[in-house]
Amino acid sequence: MNQHLPRILCVDDEPFNLSLLEAVLLPRGYDVVLAVNGPEALAKISSEHIDLCLLDVMMPGMDGYETCQRIKSDEVHQNIPVIMITSCTDQKDRIRGIESGAEDFISKPFDVAEVLARIKMLLRTKDLNDRLNAAYHNINKLSAFGEQIVTNFDPVNFVFLEKIDSLVAQICSKSDLGESPQFVIIGMLDQTGDCQWRHYDSANKQKVDRSLVRMDIDRKLAFAASGQLIVDFYNGSDTDSTAAPLVEDLKKHVNPVLNLVRYSNDSFCLIALNYGSEVTLYDATVLSSAVMQSLFLRSLAAQIRDTESAFEYTILALARASEANDEDTGDHILRVGSYCVLLAGQLNMPDKFVQAIRIQSTLHDVGKIHVSPTILNKRSGLTANDWKEIQRHTIYGAKIIGGHPRMGMATRIALCHHEHYDGSGYPSGLSGEQIPIEGRILALADQYDALRNSRCYKTGFDHETSCRILIEGDGRTIPNHFDPAVLQAFKSIDSKFAETYTLLAFRRDGKGL
Repeated sequence: MNQHLPRILCVDDEPFNLSLLEAVLLPRGYDVVLAVNGPEALAKISSEHIDLCLLDVMMPGMDGYETCQRIKSDEVHQNIPVIMITSCTDQKDRIRGIESGAEDFISKPFDVAEVLARIKMLLRTKDLNDRLNAAYHNINKLSAFGEQIVTNFDPVNFVFLEKIDSLVAQICSKSDLGESPQFVIIGMLDQTGDCQWRHYDSANKQKVDRSLVRMDIDRKLAFAASGQLIVDFYNGSDTDSTAAPLVEDLKKHVNPVLNLVRYSNDSFCLIALNYGSEVTLYDATVLSSAVMQSLFLRSLAAQIRDTESAFEYTILALARASEANDEDTGDHILRVGSYCVLLAGQLNMPDKFVQAIRIQSTLHDVGKIHVSPTILNKRSGLTANDWKEIQRHTIYGAKIIGGHPRMGMATRIALCHHEHYDGSGYPSGLSGEQIPIEGRILALADQYDALRNSRCYKTGFDHETSCRILIEGDGRTIPNHFDPAVLQAFKSIDSKFAETYTLLAFRRDGKGL
């Protein structure tokens, strides 16, 4: 803890008076800084940490009134208490001193006991003001941090430990206003009752060092009872604090423990130790508010992820329904989704896009629900009317999925996944970038799987043959059907397509997962 002596600036143009003040203050445990005029006093205040100023009024050049006014007009230093020492007893002079911002007056010749009493009182007041400013700064800092978390809240990708790391960095950040802890210890109980401890050290001013550690802290001291909450604090002299038993246990790992603030529930605890000054219940309350916000967002994220899981399950169930009338497709929809992820990743698409195409691509053939099973599973050649009906599955699919913004990608995929880059596809004959990128990606993924997969009317090809058909063409399938960038991405990672097909075929046959 920072134990610096209170530093008092004595300003007087008479060396004898400065020597007298120094002789009074030094033996009482004060650090004394001397200045012989106003400009020198202002320079000392700017360069050194001054806790109180004893200021002579009658000085040549810049007198005490102007010096005091300049101190009080400085936003950084205006809270420094100023005691004016003057031989003037006129009421007008005192009023002028009050108007310049001085907190107190002492008349010459001064009484030593009176000077010391006034100094002690004003230093206590300054300490309280400093604490208030520090608290205001901390609450603003943590409020801004909380607003940032809420503004950027992404429930699907919310990682609780990352937010806790960020919170600790905020708590430990250095500032001229207020003190920060040297160490932070976080404990988390998992569902099996095992405890993971994380230790943060802010001694490095550039960053907070984090490490996973083994700690034999008594859990009954660190964590609250089931359904309970503990928010408390401890200073070195607080032998009756509720945190005192925990402090003794912590000394096995951190010694000395000068002070701490703690937030604990029945599965999570955060302990911030060794602030640069004494801590209060207010420090613990501010910390608690920030932690509870993160815990709330973790709970909210978990609930939303459950909703997302149900959403994905519903999509897959609908996709499965589309395969009910189409024999021998196996895990086609899952494979196509996996291929799309591979291609989107290789094309450096945003993570949000990659996650969306993984699940929404499975609905590409949902329109086949409206196509007769007789046509879908026909072993002989299709008639012109049969072919027209099959082509309509793209339009049927878009209608089934509908226009909800959340399902926009799925709708575009269902409608466009049989469009060709050269304009020879269906249902609208779109070409080039008229076809949405998700449709261009799925077109290749779907065609690769169609080549690999055996159907009632054809035998599936191996990986090498399927690649050759896509890259060189076979008459029915030609490279111009595909976006050149997507085809190039496929060439770069075609081995991963083979691995994906083998893995899902292995699972489908009941030999694997």
